[in-house]
Amino acid sequence: MDESGGNGQPRSGSDEAPERPAGQSTPADDTARPEPKPSEDRPAPHTPADGATPARTDLSPGQQPPAPTEPPADHRTATPTESPQQPPDPSADHGTPARPEPQADTPPAAAFRSDDDAAAPTPAAPTGDRKPPQRPKEPGGGILMGRPFGVPVYVAPSWFLVAALITWVFGGQLDRVLPELGNARYLVSLFFAVAFYASVLVHELAHTIAALRFKLPVRRIQLQFFGGVSEIEKESETPGREFVLAFVGPLLSLVLAGVFYVALQTVEPGTVPGVLLAGLMISNLIVAAFNLLPGLPLDGGRMLRAVVWKITGKPMSGTVAAAWVGRALAVSVLIGLPLLTQSGALGTGAENLGGMDTVTDALLAAILAAIIWTGAGNSLRMARLREHLPELRARNLTRRAVPVQTDTPLSEALRRANDAGARALVVVDAEGEPLSLVREAAIVGVPEHRRPWVAVSGLAQELTDGMRVSAELAGEDLLDALRAAPATEYLVVEDSGEIYGVLSAADVERAFVKAMARPS
Repeated sequence: MDESGGNGQPRSGSDEAPERPAGQSTPADDTARPEPKPSEDRPAPHTPADGATPARTDLSPGQQPPAPTEPPADHRTATPTESPQQPPDPSADHGTPARPEPQADTPPAAAFRSDDDAAAPTPAAPTGDRKPPQRPKEPGGGILMGRPFGVPVYVAPSWFLVAALITWVFGGQLDRVLPELGNARYLVSLFFAVAFYASVLVHELAHTIAALRFKLPVRRIQLQFFGGVSEIEKESETPGREFVLAFVGPLLSLVLAGVFYVALQTVEPGTVPGVLLAGLMISNLIVAAFNLLPGLPLDGGRMLRAVVWKITGKPMSGTVAAAWVGRALAVSVLIGLPLLTQSGALGTGAENLGGMDTVTDALLAAILAAIIWTGAGNSLRMARLREHLPELRARNLTRRAVPVQTDTPLSEALRRANDAGARALVVVDAEGEPLSLVREAAIVGVPEHRRPWVAVSGLAQELTDGMRVSAELAGEDLLDALRAAPATEYLVVEDSGEIYGVLSAADVERAFVKAMARPS
């Protein structure tokens, strides 16, 4: 498949907080050392003797909410086990959350603001038993016809339009060949339309089987106005596999044409079976020949892409070459198809062509050209997307987060976040285990004068397994993880289980758009 600015700007992978060995003591005067400013390039030091280090969120001094009437005794840092009566044990086995370096272009004043950057509110999750993330909705696109090899096959509404068109056109031809059929010819024509698209489905299944053989996930197969499409979600790893994946479709259409030719020899010509088999043989030959044209988005264009990729060693060069050939092909179809029809080169005498036929041919050529041109452009965009996808790294896009307990007032939690330069809040239990994430949109919706009386637990979304993502995720793997469990915020953890920070879906979207806007 070709898909930020502001808060989501990627930053260097070297901006990671240094790890402190467990149990290492910190000099007392380190507690007085101020937190680094967001603009500093060096990683923030750990906060000593608090059992957890706050991660980074934005708050402007002018927007700092009032502290509650009785603030906790220790104002230095936010700690999951913080209590005025009993300080936390720094040797607790829950460890210290890592602190991602703030993004350089994001001032602290940008956090929790009520503008378009704020995500849409999500209803607070219940605090009972945790539920596993729901399976994402399957792709739509029409009527579900079945699941061969586990891949859903859909018939788009536009298919019914082309089926009616084929029935009408083929029915007119049958009237000249088999006039004795009468109105029954339209029933035979409808059968031909269904059989023809069954052949197209076999063509697409060839692509699907090859993709599954190469361990490439196939999202769906869709039969639509001009044929079908297999939506393969990942790129082939080698040009050889790309060539095979593209070639098997036209190859199977040629095989079907041969099968119909052999079957045609067993029936009497001039009969209904003979006419149907001849029509299916010719239509499959046309499908194979058309798809072998060397321009994207046709199979021949993917084969050309594989060849250029093999020669240059650059998949993007192959895509650019095949896409521009595809655009040239679209112009040729737009101009050449009506000219060929008018000249009688396609088997129809020029003297038999009327004004309506000329308009129909021009319209058909325009639709085909638009499909090819658009498909070539989409192929370029998809290639650009895959080229820039590795730049989307969870570690680079993660916001610092402050751990707070469930009964912490929102104003106090925001004060701690502001002091730590953090831009997210993680609700933890008494042992420092994360329970939920405080939603940024919910914070924006609470008036400042009510924040001392609102507990963070009332604004939090319960963590599910799908909302925990690895800090090492990047590119398509990161997007797949977010698609599998749609949410506005995600908890980013190290491989060891240690909290790294909070990832906002809005930040990922902005980074995605920014990556797509950059030239290849």
